[in-house]
Amino acid sequence: VADASSPDATAERARDEGARVVTAPKGRGAQLHAGACAARGDVMLFLHADTSLDDRARDAIERALAAPDVVGGNFFLRFVPDVGWARVFTWANDARRRLLRVYYGDSAPFVRSEVYRRLGGFRALPLMEDYDFLRRLERAGRTVYVRDVEVRASARRFVARPLRTLAAWTAIQALYTLGAHPARLARLYPDLR
Repeated sequence: VADASSPDATAERARDEGARVVTAPKGRGAQLHAGACAARGDVMLFLHADTSLDDRARDAIERALAAPDVVGGNFFLRFVPDVGWARVFTWANDARRRLLRVYYGDSAPFVRSEVYRRLGGFRALPLMEDYDFLRRLERAGRTVYVRDVEVRASARRFVARPLRTLAAWTAIQALYTLGAHPARLARLYPDLR
């Protein structure tokens, strides 16, 4: 577990459950990279704190990586609670992944460790660290979209203002693609904690 001295006792609770805790600077990119640098396995799975993993995920990853040309992949993402706008966001996320091969860190990406290291891993960006890395992963080789096993992520970010959140996400993605620096874009994406 990579923790940035969070005030909610994340590190203590993780240690109590037997996890090895790595302290990292604040920022998801830095935290993800710190955790990856401490990892020892042949495969890395990146799971956000508000996302839960299906019990069948390990088998699905092993099946996906049985093909030597597969460098990594991700899972079908369902936003919960599975009602109203959460269903719309779930549908849109699935369509974006299938049609455009665009996905983010909340879909529990996995990657071969040697590929992660070769690509330089997650960069310490204040925003878009997952998109940045996953674009590089997509260019590095074949990825697998595991649709028969899902991960569930909290819809808390958009439940109160879904249209505003969708507009912000769309603007951030477009501006990043056009070359805007993630530090400037982070102002459009407030920290809800």
